Amino acid sequence: MDVKSRNHLLLNHEALIRDIKTSYIMDHMIADEVLTLQEEEKVKAQTTQKERAAMLIKIILAKDNYSYISFYNALLHEGYKDLAALLQDAIPIISSCNGNKSMDGVTSYVRTVLCEGGVPQRPVVFVTRPKLVKAIQQKLYNLRNEPGWVTVYGMAGCGKSVLTAEALQDHHLLEDCFPGGVHWVSVGKQDKAGLLMKLQNLCSRLDQDFSLSQRPPLNIEEAKDRLRLLILRKYPRCLMVLDDIWDSWVLKAFDNQCQVLITSRDRSVTDSVTGNKYEIPVESGLAHDKGLEILSLFVNMKITDLPEEADSIVGECKGSPLVVSLIGALLRDFPNRWEYYLRQLQNKQFKRIRKSSSYDYEALDEAMSMSVEMLNENFKDYYKDLSVLQKDVKVPTKVLCILWDMETEEVEDILQEFVNKSLLFCDRNGKSFHYYLHDLQLDFLTEKNRDQLQELHKKIVNQYKKHYKLHIPTPAQEDCMYWYNFLAYHMASATMQNELCALMFSLDWIKAKTELVGPAHLIHEYVEYSHILDQKDSIVRENFQEFLSLNGHLLGRKPFPNIIQLGLCQPETSEVYQQAKLQAQQELVKGAFYLEWINKKSMKNLSRLVVRPHTDAVYHACFSKDGQRIASCGADKTLQVFKAKSGEKLLEIKAHDDEVLCCAFSADDRFVATCSVDKKVKIWNSRTGQLVQVYEEHGEQVNCCQFNNTNDQLLLATCSNDTYIKLWDLNKKHCRNTMFGHLNSVSHCRFSPDDKYVASCSADGTLKLWEVCSANELKTIDIKDFFRNADEHQDDVEVLVKCCSWSANCATIMVAAKNRLLLWNTESFLKVADCRGHLSWVHCVTFSPDGSLFLTSSDDQTIRIWESSKVCKSSAVVLKRELDVVFQDDEVMVLAILNQKHLQLINGNTGHTDYLTEAQESLICCCCLSEDLQYAAFGEENGTVKVLKLSNKRVFKSRTGHEKSVQHCQFTSDGQTLISSSDDSTIQVWNWQSEEYIFLKGHKEAVKNFRLLENSRLLSWSFDGTVKVWNICTGKIEEDFVCHEDAVLSCAISPDATKFSSTSADKTAKIWSFESSSVLHELNGHKGCVRCCTFSFDNKFLATGDDNGEIRIWDVSRGELLHLCSPVTVDEGESTHGGWVTDLCFSPESNMLVSCGGYLKWWNVTTGESLQTFYTNGTNLKSIYVSPSFKVYVTIDNLGILYVLQMLE
Repeated sequence: MDVKSRNHLLLNHEALIRDIKTSYIMDHMIADEVLTLQEEEKVKAQTTQKERAAMLIKIILAKDNYSYISFYNALLHEGYKDLAALLQDAIPIISSCNGNKSMDGVTSYVRTVLCEGGVPQRPVVFVTRPKLVKAIQQKLYNLRNEPGWVTVYGMAGCGKSVLTAEALQDHHLLEDCFPGGVHWVSVGKQDKAGLLMKLQNLCSRLDQDFSLSQRPPLNIEEAKDRLRLLILRKYPRCLMVLDDIWDSWVLKAFDNQCQVLITSRDRSVTDSVTGNKYEIPVESGLAHDKGLEILSLFVNMKITDLPEEADSIVGECKGSPLVVSLIGALLRDFPNRWEYYLRQLQNKQFKRIRKSSSYDYEALDEAMSMSVEMLNENFKDYYKDLSVLQKDVKVPTKVLCILWDMETEEVEDILQEFVNKSLLFCDRNGKSFHYYLHDLQLDFLTEKNRDQLQELHKKIVNQYKKHYKLHIPTPAQEDCMYWYNFLAYHMASATMQNELCALMFSLDWIKAKTELVGPAHLIHEYVEYSHILDQKDSIVRENFQEFLSLNGHLLGRKPFPNIIQLGLCQPETSEVYQQAKLQAQQELVKGAFYLEWINKKSMKNLSRLVVRPHTDAVYHACFSKDGQRIASCGADKTLQVFKAKSGEKLLEIKAHDDEVLCCAFSADDRFVATCSVDKKVKIWNSRTGQLVQVYEEHGEQVNCCQFNNTNDQLLLATCSNDTYIKLWDLNKKHCRNTMFGHLNSVSHCRFSPDDKYVASCSADGTLKLWEVCSANELKTIDIKDFFRNADEHQDDVEVLVKCCSWSANCATIMVAAKNRLLLWNTESFLKVADCRGHLSWVHCVTFSPDGSLFLTSSDDQTIRIWESSKVCKSSAVVLKRELDVVFQDDEVMVLAILNQKHLQLINGNTGHTDYLTEAQESLICCCCLSEDLQYAAFGEENGTVKVLKLSNKRVFKSRTGHEKSVQHCQFTSDGQTLISSSDDSTIQVWNWQSEEYIFLKGHKEAVKNFRLLENSRLLSWSFDGTVKVWNICTGKIEEDFVCHEDAVLSCAISPDATKFSSTSADKTAKIWSFESSSVLHELNGHKGCVRCCTFSFDNKFLATGDDNGEIRIWDVSRGELLHLCSPVTVDEGESTHGGWVTDLCFSPESNMLVSCGGYLKWWNVTTGESLQTFYTNGTNLKSIYVSPSFKVYVTIDNLGILYVLQMLE
C-alpha cells in the first residue's frame, strides 16, 4: 500500500473505528476479492463494534492499494460519505494492467479505471437490467469523438446511479471512447459553498502531483478553469460522471466542452448548457421476478423458499429498486420481520422504513419530499391535486383541463415541469398526451395529503359537474373513459352521497358506461360503495346490482342490447323498471318500439351473477378457497381470473397451445393449475400469472386437475384420456403415483374434503374411489343407474355425466349432464333441485368453500353463480316448447305441457294457472285448444290422442291410432274433429264425437307439420321432400308436390289461398301456385337450412329464415330479394339471431315482422332494420304466437319459461 494511503488510514483511525458497521463494509470487500472469509470471521470474533472496526483497519493496513480502494468504495456505497471524503485525497493511482477478466466478467483494466475514478462498485445485492444498461452504453458511444451530455433521468430510487455504474463496466466502451478514464462525482443538493468543496476535492484527485497548482481553487470560476486545464492536459477524452444533479446552475461549472454523463430526477437540467445532448429515461421499475431475486439474495434464501409475504412485499414496492433494497437490507438484519415490513408498506408508513445502507435520505418519504420541495410555490398546489389519481391510470390532458379550468396549452406546460423533474410520467397516445404517477409517488402524495384528500376529491367532482352540467361524456371525447371509470370513485372518496346515488341509480349512466366498458366494473362499484349507497336506499342499490349481475352477459355483447327493453323485464317494483318505463314512454312519441313482459311475476331468478369472460365454450370454473376470486378456462386456450362478486377481470393468460379443459386453485390460493388437450399440466402464480411448473407425463389430453384441500403438503390430482389418474407433489418435478383401473378415458377427479380419497369418473360409466396414501382402488360405483331412473325423457342423445362436486359437509352431491344441473342428497339419493339457465351444455359445477354459492360453466360462453339456499327452495316449473294459444277478446289463453306429464291452462294476462290433468303414463308431446275454448286435446309418445273438456278437466275421449309419438294436433274450426300427425308418417283425422276416423297415408317419412285449408282440405309436408294436399273427408291426395331434394321444413299459405311457399334443408325456398300446381319462383341465397316462412297479409311479401340466423324478405310477384335482415355488427362466432330462425309473422299492415330463434326480434319490413330485440332467459324458441292486432306475443324458451309479451303503447 502506498505510504500516503497508509498514512491517511492511520491519521483518520479514530473517526473510522468510531462510526463504521463492519458487516456491510466487509460484504463489499469480499465481493471485490480483497478480503477473505477467514479474515471476516476474525473481525466478527471481536466483542464490540469499535473493536471489530479496529481489527478491520488493522487487516487493511497489511494489504495493497486495491484493498484501500475497495474500502473507500464500500464506505461510499454504505452511506459513509464523510468518512470516504477523509480518504479521498489518498486514493492510489494504479497502472493499467492487461485485459484479463476476473470472476465477475470485468477486466482488470476496467476495474482499475473505475476504482481510480471513484465509480461506485456493484451493490452487494445486484440484479441485471440489460436493456437499460445497453441504452446508456449506446448513448455514451455518441460521445466518442465530440463533447456532449448524456442524461440518465428518473424518479427517486429507480436505480439511475447503479445502472450508470454498471454501463461503465465495459472494456471496449472505456478503451474506445474514454481512454482518459472515468471520474465520478457525487454531487447531490448543493449550495455554492458545497459545490466549491466538491470541485476542490475533484481537482485534488486529478492533480495529485500538484503539477498545475500547489493550492486548491478559491472560487467556482477558478475551479472550473482548473478542471478544464486538467482534463485538457492530463485526462483528454475522459468521461465526467456527475451523479444526482438537482440544479441546472451546477452544470455550468462543468461546461468545458468535455464528455459528461449526469444522473438526475430533472429531465430539463441540461437546458442551460451547450453541446450535444442525449437522454435515457429510467421509468420502468423492476419486474416482479427481479424483485424477488433481490430479496432472496439479501436474505440468502432460494426464491422458492421465501415466505408467502415476499410476493406481497415486492408488489407493494411497486418495482422500485430502492425500496426493494431497503426492505431486503432490513430483513437481512431482522429476518423475522417479514409481516411487519409488509404491514408498514401497505399502510404507507415510509418513515418507519429507515435507512439501512447507501442512500442519502433518512427515510423514503424524505427522498420523495425533496423532489416536491424543488417545485415553484405556485406549482406545488397543482401537484397536490394529483393525490386523487388512481394507481396505474394514465390521465388524458382534458381531465386536468377540467380540474384546473385551464386551456390545454397551459395545463401541458405545468405538467411538463413535473415530467422534467421526474415527478410525473408522460405517455403520448396518438395526438394526445396521457400522464401518470409512479405508485410510490402516488403513495407519498396520498400519505402526505391524507387530511385533505376528501376536499381534493370533492374539487374534481365539482369541476366535472361545472363542465358537463347535466350531460354525460360521449365516446368521441378523450376524457370520457376516465370519467366512466373513476367518477364514482371520486364521489365516494369525497363522501358525496347524493351525487353518487344520482349517478349510480341512473339508467342513462349505466347504459353509457356498460356500452363502453361492460358491466363488471359497475357491479364492482355497487359492491364497493354499498355502504354509501345503502344510506339512501339499499333496495334501490340491490335493484341495480341485480339487474347488471343477471344481464351482464348480454350487456357485453354486440350489437349492444337496448337497455330500456332489458329494464322493462325487471319486477315492476324495481327502480330499474320504473326508470325504463318512464324513458320508454318518452321514446314512444318518437316512434320507438318496446314490449312489456306481462307474466314476469311468475319468474324467479335463481342465478346471482352471470359473466361472460371467454370468447368460446367455458369448460371449467372454480372458486378460490377464500371465495373472493373465480378462475375459469375454456376453448379459447386462456385462463381467466376474476372477482367473484362483480366479475371484474384480474388476470388473463394465454395458458396452453390448445383448449384448456380444467383449472383449480391450491389450498392456500397461491397457485392455479391448468390442464389441456396439449397433454400438459401447468402451475401458475394466481396473483401475478407467472408460470411456476410444467408437467408432461400424460400420453393424451388431460381432462381434469384438482388440488388437495390442506396446506400441509400441496398435492395435485390429474386424469386423462390415457385412462390414468396421476398424483403430483408440487415440490417435485415428476409424478408421485399413477392409478390404473378405468377402461376408458377419465373425465373427472376430485379429492374428498378430508383428503383421504380421490374420486374419479370415466367414460366407462363408473365412479371410482382411491386411497391417496396407497393409490389403491377402494370402490367402484356404476353412475348410469341413477340416470336410468331419472324423471327425464330418453331421446337419442346419450346422457353423459360431465362432472360431480361435493358440498363441504358431504351431504349433497351435484351432477352435470347436458344443459341440466341435478342436486342429490347423498343419503336418500333424492333430487332436491333442478337449475335451468344455461343455453347449452354445462361442463362444470363447483361449490364455494362455505357451500352458500355454486358456479356452473357452459358452452354458451357464460359462468353462472347461484345461491344454494334459493335453488334448493325453488320448485322449477318447466314447460315444453310445444303449446297452443287462443286470443279471445282481450284475453290470452295458453295451453302448455308441464314437465312432459301434465297439461296446464294459463291465463296470459293474470298468470292464473289451471292444472287440467294428473300425471300421464306416457309423455305428452303436443297439445291444442278448440277455438271456442271448450275443449283441449293432447298427443302422447305412445301414439295416443286424448280430448278433455275444459269445464270439468275430464278426459272423455281417447284414441290410440298412431304407431309412434304424436308430434302435432289441431282441432277443426267447429271443434268436432281432431287432426294429428306422427313420426309414423301418417295423419289421423278423427271425429271424436262420432268416433269415426281416417288415416292420410302417402308420406314416406315423418310428417313435419300440416295446415288446414278451406273446403275440408289439408296441406301437409314431410321429411321426404314432398308437400301433399288432402281431402280430409275422403282421405285421398288431391295434389302431390315433389318440392325439394331434402326435407321440407316449413310451408306457409298465402292469405288469398292461391299460393303456398315451401322451405327446405336444401337451403332453398319456393313459391307454388295451387291453381297450376307448379313452382312460381325458386328463392336462392340462403347459406343454411331454410327453416321457416310466412306471407304478409297483403300477399306482397314472403319472409324466410335460416339456420344461420338470417332473414330474407322477398317480393312475391317477382321472386326478388328486397331486404336482408341482420344486425350491423355481431360478436365473432355468433349467428345474427342467436341461433336458428324458427318462426316468422307479419303485422296486419305488413310493415313489421317478428321473428324467433335464439331470442325474439322485430323488424321494419320497408328498410330491413331491427326495431327491437327481446332476450329470453333461455334460447332455441320453437314458435311464436301473435295476436290478430299484432300487439301480444307468446312463446316458450328451452328452459321451459313462458313469455306473454305486449306492445307498449
